[in-house]
Amino acid sequence: MAITSPTEDLLVEQDGAVLTITLNRPDRLNAISVPMLSALSATLQEANRDRSVRAIILTGAGRGFCSGLDLKAQGSGDGGDAVQLGRAGYQMFDLHNSPPIVINRMDKPIVCAINGAAAGYGMDLALGCDIRLASENAKMGAVFAKRGIVPESGGCWYLPRLLGWAKAAEVAFLGEVLDAQKSLEVGLVNKVVPHDDLMTEARTWAHKIANNAPLAVQATKRMMRLGQDETFEAAVDHILLQLLPLTQSEDFKESLSAFAERREPQFKGR
Repeated sequence: MAITSPTEDLLVEQDGAVLTITLNRPDRLNAISVPMLSALSATLQEANRDRSVRAIILTGAGRGFCSGLDLKAQGSGDGGDAVQLGRAGYQMFDLHNSPPIVINRMDKPIVCAINGAAAGYGMDLALGCDIRLASENAKMGAVFAKRGIVPESGGCWYLPRLLGWAKAAEVAFLGEVLDAQKSLEVGLVNKVVPHDDLMTEARTWAHKIANNAPLAVQATKRMMRLGQDETFEAAVDHILLQLLPLTQSEDFKESLSAFAERREPQFKGR
């Protein structure tokens, strides 16, 4: 059964083993509303379960990737569709199933195609993805310190791990907007490409990932994630526990046959 979106604010399209999820509120620079939070989490969780999906692309419609949480109604005093902050606001969040936590738990690789501004919550969403490709028009808005808040959706955890302490402190404490080239220089993105080439590049990367053995890719991601918080010896033990079942998989046998026959392997994810 094809994966569908429960809201027009989130577009879903599958091309072979690659699922593209597009934040679709271009008039608001794809600011995240409350319905979008649950829709994005549900779509990601379904993609993680779906054996036909091997890689995911996350991007935004229009000229922005994601400008953050939708605070318009919050600022105007109108409850509306905005995300409510403050003491009462936490009642509106299912933190265990919020998009940043769901993304962090995902076994399927996620390529983030940053087509424009990624600010606040939007920047944290991008940081949670495994690979970040940026349009030349992209900007990373690490402006939390200028808003009187902290990177609440993963930034404090991701930045020092991605950049090292000193660079993370520079990005977080200065609170500046980084253009695409600066984002590349500090290590926030993997590559910068011409704007019109962004989705072609993202699909190329995603399909290359999807063509590899999916069980091995997902196990590698799990081990990389666990390895950030465990000792080397514990990591080796856990890797062996992952490796032994993989050597019994059909995909492993297919890889050996393909190598011997000098052809490209056809992996089936089992």
